[in-house]
Parts: sequence; C-alpha cells; structure tokens
Amino acid sequence: MRLRRGIAIAVVAAGGAVTTMLVGLVTNAVSDQSQWPGWLGWLQRHAWFSFAILGAAMVGLTVLLAALSETRTPVPPAQSPPRPDDESGPPGAALVLRSLPRDTAAFTDRSAELEALVRSVRASQESGEALPVHVIDGMPGVGKTTFAVHAGHMLSERFPDGQLFVNLNGHTAGRSPVQATEALASLLAATGVPTQQIPVGDDVGAVTEARAAMWRSRLAGKNALLILDNVASYRQLEPLLPGGGGSLVLVTSRKRLAAYEEVVLPVEALPPDHAVDLFVRLSGRPADALDRGALEELVELCGYLPLGVSLLAARLRHHPSWSAEDLRERLVAARDRLGELRAGERAVAATFDLSFRDLEPELQGFFRFLGFYPGTDFDAYVGAALGSVSVSVARRQLDELYDAHLIDEYPGSRYRLHDLLRDYARGLAAEGDSMENTQAVQRVCTYYLAALAVANRHIVRGGAVLPPPLDDVAQVETPPMESRTAALGWLENERPNVLACIRRANSLALNDLVIRLAAAMAPFLRQAGPWDQAVGLHRTAAEAARRTGDQRALASALAELGVVRRFMAAYPEATEALNEAATQYEAVGDRRGKADALNQAGIVWYLTADNDAAARAQTEALALYRGLGDRLGQANALADLGMVRRQTSQFDAAVEAQTEALSIYRELNDRYGEANSLRDLGVVHCLMGEYDLATRRHRDAFDIYLELDDRVHQAYALTELGVVRRLTGDLVGAREAHSQALEHYTELGGRFGRANSVRHLGVLERVSGNTTEAIRLLDESLTAYHDLGSRGGEAASLSELGAARGIVGERDDAVEAFQRSLEILRELGDRCGEAEVLNHWGTLLRTSDDPAAAHGRFERALGLARDIRCPLEEARALEGIGRCHWVVDGPARAEGPLRDAVTVYRQLGVSAAADDVERLLVSHSG
Repeated sequence: MRLRRGIAIAVVAAGGAVTTMLVGLVTNAVSDQSQWPGWLGWLQRHAWFSFAILGAAMVGLTVLLAALSETRTPVPPAQSPPRPDDESGPPGAALVLRSLPRDTAAFTDRSAELEALVRSVRASQESGEALPVHVIDGMPGVGKTTFAVHAGHMLSERFPDGQLFVNLNGHTAGRSPVQATEALASLLAATGVPTQQIPVGDDVGAVTEARAAMWRSRLAGKNALLILDNVASYRQLEPLLPGGGGSLVLVTSRKRLAAYEEVVLPVEALPPDHAVDLFVRLSGRPADALDRGALEELVELCGYLPLGVSLLAARLRHHPSWSAEDLRERLVAARDRLGELRAGERAVAATFDLSFRDLEPELQGFFRFLGFYPGTDFDAYVGAALGSVSVSVARRQLDELYDAHLIDEYPGSRYRLHDLLRDYARGLAAEGDSMENTQAVQRVCTYYLAALAVANRHIVRGGAVLPPPLDDVAQVETPPMESRTAALGWLENERPNVLACIRRANSLALNDLVIRLAAAMAPFLRQAGPWDQAVGLHRTAAEAARRTGDQRALASALAELGVVRRFMAAYPEATEALNEAATQYEAVGDRRGKADALNQAGIVWYLTADNDAAARAQTEALALYRGLGDRLGQANALADLGMVRRQTSQFDAAVEAQTEALSIYRELNDRYGEANSLRDLGVVHCLMGEYDLATRRHRDAFDIYLELDDRVHQAYALTELGVVRRLTGDLVGAREAHSQALEHYTELGGRFGRANSVRHLGVLERVSGNTTEAIRLLDESLTAYHDLGSRGGEAASLSELGAARGIVGERDDAVEAFQRSLEILRELGDRCGEAEVLNHWGTLLRTSDDPAAAHGRFERALGLARDIRCPLEEARALEGIGRCHWVVDGPARAEGPLRDAVTVYRQLGVSAAADDVERLLVSHSG
C-alpha cells in the first residue's frame, strides 16, 4: 500500500517537473531572446507543437490524479465524523447531585475490584502523588454505576471537601450526551460559583476552556470525590477533570476511554456464585427453600448481570407461590417470545419483559409513558403529567415500580430509569400509537409551564406582565413553592429537565410549547444564568416563532435575547436584537412590547454612552407607557431617563425624573425599583455636592438590596457610598466600601461593576500618595472599560491616569490621557466630567511652572461647573485660579478666588481641601 502510494507520488512529482519545464520552454519559444541547446532547441523552434505537448501532459496528469483518488475512500474535507457533544439547537444542562445517590441493596461482592480501587487511592494519598482517574468500564447492566456509588460511599471520609455525582447521558436513549461546557456550568454552580461569574460567550471552545480553568482552580487544593457517570468519550470527559491531584475521579462508561494516567477497573458480569447469592438475598427467601440448580440456570439466563438478577429476584419476592423453577420457565418463555434484541443485552431484555408483563395493566401503561420523558430524573408531579393521573396515584405507582426494581430512587423523592430500562420502556412505547410520544411530551411540557408560572410569581417583579397560560394549565397539579427561595431551588433542580423537554418539543415541532417554555424560563435565566444558556434558549424560541410566522412571539424572544446580551456586555448584539424586537412589536400593534424593547435598548445606549439615542428611546417608551396606563413601565422609563440626564450633567432634570420614578415604585411597593432610584438619586446629589443627602440615599438603597438579597446591587450601592466618603475625606471608609464592592463583583462576575471598583480604588491610591499602585489600577480599569465598550468609563479612567502620571513626572503621557478623555466626554455631553479633566490638567500645568496655560484650563472648568451647578469642580477651579494668581500676580490678587474656594469647600463639607487653602492664606497674612 505504501509502496504504491510512493510510486504514485513520484510519478505526479515527475510529471509536475516536466510540465514546469514545458511551460518554460513554451514561454521561451515565444521569445527570440535566447536559444536552448540540443533537442530542447527543436521544441523551441516548434512553438505550437510545444503547446500541444504541454496540453497532453496536463491532461495525462489530470487523469492520473483522478485514478489515484478513486483508489481511496473519499472523505469530504469540510466535514468530520459527528461527535455527540457537537450538537447545536436548544441548550442543555447536566444533572449534578451535590451528594452521592443512595447506596443500593443490589450491590453484591465485588471485593477484588473494591480492593484494587482502595489500594490505588491509599497508595496515591500516602505517597503524596496525584490521584489518577479511575475508569470503571463494562457492558450495559453490569453494575458500573452501582459499583461507583458504593465505592464512593466507602471512600467518602477520605474526601471531606464534598462529593458530586454527574450523569453525562453518554448512552441514554432519547437524550443527547451532555456537552462538556454544559456539564462544567452545572459543576461550577453546584460548588457555589454564582452563575453570573461562570464564563460565557459565543465561542464554545473558548468558553469550555475558560470554564475548565475555573473548575480546576475551584478544586485546587481540595480533596473532593467526583463521579462522572455514563461518559460517552474522552473528549467529553477531559475538560471535567480537576487540575489538582487531591480529588478522586471515578468514571463509568460502556467504552474503554483513552484517558492519560488512568487506572482501569473493568467490571465484568458476576461470578455464578455471587449472582446466586445476590438473587437469594433480594428474593427474601431462605437459600435452602430454593432449588440451587434452578437458581444457577436463572442467573445464567440473565447473563449474570446484576440488573437482570435484581429484576428476577423481585419477581420471585412478589409471587410467594412461585418456585424458582416456575420463574425459570417464565424467563425461558420470555426469551423465546422476544427472539431478537429489543433493548441492551438480550440477557437482560428477557428479564425486563418478564418483569413488565408481571405488572398490572394500569402500571404497565404508566411505565411505558416514563419512556417518553425527555429529562434525566423526575418526581411524582412529572409522573402524574406523563401518565395523565393524579399526583397521589403517580406517587403510588412510582413506589410500586421502585419496589419492582424497574426504577431507581434518588435523594429528594426523585426517580430515574436505568439506561437499559429506559430504552426498553421507549421500545414498548414505540409499539403503541405513534401520537402517544407527542402527547406525553405535550403533557409534561404543560406541567412545566404550570409549575414555572407558580415559581415566577415569586421571582418576577411586581407589576410585570407574564405570558398568558395555556387553557389546560389550571388543572395541572404543581409542587408547593411558598417563597422565593423555594422557587429558585425548584428551578435550579429542574433546569436540566425543562431544557431537555424544550429540546424534545423542538424536535417534534411543538413550536408553541417551545416559545412558551422559553418565555417562562426567561425570568429565572435572567437572574441565574449562565447567560449563554439563555442566549441559546431564546434563539431557539425565535426560530420557532419564525417557523410559525408568529411575529409577537418572535418579538418577545428577540427582546429577551437582547436583555441577556446586555448582561453579557455584548452591546452591538443586544442593540440589534432589541431594535428588531421593537420593529416586530410595532408591526403587530403591541405598544407595551415596543415600549419594553425601547426601554431596554435605551439602557444599552446609556451603557455605551450614546446619550442622544438613549434619551430618545426612553422618552418614546415613557409616552407609550403613559398611553397604556402602565405604571411600572412609566417608572422604569423615568428612572432610566434620569440616569441619562445625570450622565449628561442635566442634574435638575435627572432629579425630577428619578423622584417621579421613586414615587411610582413606592406606590407599587416595588422595592427593587425603589432601591435603584434611591441609588441613582444619591449619585446625582453627590455630583451636586449634597453629600449628606447622597449618603442617606445610598444607605437606604443598600438596606433594601440587603433585604432583597441582591448582592450585585449591594455592590453598586457600596461603590457610590465609597465615592461620597472619599470626597468628604473619609479615606478609610471609602477603601472599605470599594474593597467590599470589588469582592462582590469579583465573586459574582460583574465585569462593569468590577471595573468601577478598580478605578475608584485607583483614585484612592492617588489621593493617598501611592501613585505607582494608582497607575496600575487605573490602567487595569481602562482596559476593562475598553473591552466592555464603556466610553464613559474609559474617559473617567483616562482623566485619573493623567492626574497620576503628572504626579510622577510623565507629562507627555498625562497630556495625551487628558486629551483623549476630553474627546470622549465632549462627544458624550458629560460637562461635569469635562470640568474635572480641565481641573486635573490645570493642576499639571500649574505644578509644571506654566501658570498662564493652567489659568486658562481652570477658567474653562469654572465656567462649565457653574453652568451645570457642579460645586466641587467649581471649588477646585477657584482654588486653581487663585494659586495661579499667587505665583504670577502675588497673594493679594489670589485672595479673592481662594476665599471663594474655601467657602464652597466648607459648604460641601470637604474639610481637608478647605484647610489646605486656609493654611496658604494664613501664611501670607502672617
């Protein structure tokens, strides 16, 4: 094979060389500038004949290459073999248990395997070496998961930092294998990482790497136990492996995985004696009451697989009148009846069939419907929806199926089907009406819509408009959720199952259910994330709406997509989605929807400092809300408009809008809105020099955020409180507030808030005299703002960087920073910020022995500050003007502006600056 290929390559290469030479000859033949020697000269003299030879050579090479390519199997270059975790479509999520599943009574003697595992773990821990990955592989039904769970319980004391169990659905019928990036998100959340901090983005590879790095960091130095159950491939497994060597990873898979530094623990079928012992123990009968020969044949007939043995023993226990021989005859008949494999191994397929036929008809139907369930685990409420029975009946039937070993029980009265039993149930279900699958999925999706409606009443802000329920939702039984905490807990537990139902509904073209479920999950995903999961969900809903031509549903999905994109700081994508949403809402005459989309688009434009666009959007949204009589909408638009007015230094207009919003929020008892308006009023009062009032506003807002357990907004309130403390000379209190806010932002993944905290800490370092550290922090904040597209943040960081670089003598860099900051601020219309930069620049020029140029900067700053009523910058400008006069014209000319500066400083409560100026005045009078 290699020889033939080598010859072929040589022929092609030689042909290419000949062709190249002929091209040169033909080219040379056309020219008379040189003569070729020997026989080559003949070709040169016969140019057209040379062209013919060239053409023939090329045709021959083409034919040869075509023939060579036919000897190999063609592989399309743009395609690769499909991989289970490369799927697109609706998002999924992994089911992660924060504790081990219950140890089962069906476990039997696996002493050799257990000893090998314990010996391996002990040797690694005693030697201080990293624990290897332990892969437990074997055929279906052999007891891999049971062995892993039992071993986990045995070893749990060696791993005090926690135990996690993850089902990766590698071989689960009807379910796609869990993607590594989805599993990582669930693992990080299960170990306490706030979902807002989990890396997100559109590049799946980059997100997976970032999450894997965070996961490794999370487990670094920890001694934890992680069971990765039902793994499809090493590619799915590898990103989930901890980086440190102190954690034990047990992997179960039907495949032999090519993991590095692994210990493989193959789990084989039970030895005959062990299989018989397990049967006797589970049958509930004394060994001497059973025919040993019949028992040996029974366990042989089910392949010595624990799953099959458990089912057979349960049959005998449920039929006291049967003998082992009776059971053997029924099993043989079942095998003959099946003929071919129906599910998994034929050895256990017969035991499934025997167990199923032993059920009452009502229970048989219930078990069949469980095969249609798209999720991983379920409770009695889901069972009731699938079986179209009451919850009490479903609970009884689930208990009976568990007692018959046909389902497994998980913590919290939850159940799941073994993969082989799930496959068997799906096979049974497929034998019935072809519409039963669709109808069962519709019922369980309707149940989840009803339960989500209950949960959303606790987590959606008061006055918000929720999507209308389906007509038959009212008759659905839902679990009790008496508080916000209970609702969030239920949502987190059911997240993987709801997403799996959406995937199935999408595959069945149940578009209305996809749209409604996505809308019902939106409030939770807005708060809980991860936001790339929400992006995938809302994209799916938008596609479903486009397929059905439902413009209103399309608009809603796009609006939610835009909101989540804003949370991700993907501002261009957010704007695009929200603009399209507004257009779609207008097309169907939905004024409330259009107002909501405009309000959200205005927030994005505010964050990117496109203040004109933000003001237009909020003004139009406010008019629509007023026309509709929507009080909450009015409050939201007024609050957001107030923020735009504040950002453009229109302080009176900002206070007016925000005060009206605050009044409506209090009227509606909307504590969240009330706190937001209080916080922004505090910012405006701070800019106006009303520091006592600003402090009260921020403290009131913080108290409400504390009551709401909203740590993100607690951090925002702390940030603003820190600014007031710094301006009033309380540098210790300011550092405490900013450091606490930074801690919250870092933990919660708030990138914009974190940039704010870093910048304010940089300012603190500058005023405290730690200029080198100030420059480092301000550079970090500048980079963060640039990455986020926050031009206002960039301008503020550049202003402070200029001041800090001026202190260390980097005058040219300082001037460049001031110029760049002013360009941005003038584009944004932020005159207060502009005045601050001019005062910084004036200080640099004054201390650089250029008082005349400094005086000009201070005069411009003074005019701006007085025009917009920004007293702090007015006082700074007056002080700068006075100090310039002191140097150029003498103390007499300086005294007037300096005393005016002291007056303003005293009115503001900025004692340190006032004392400093007064000492200068006293030095002259003395």
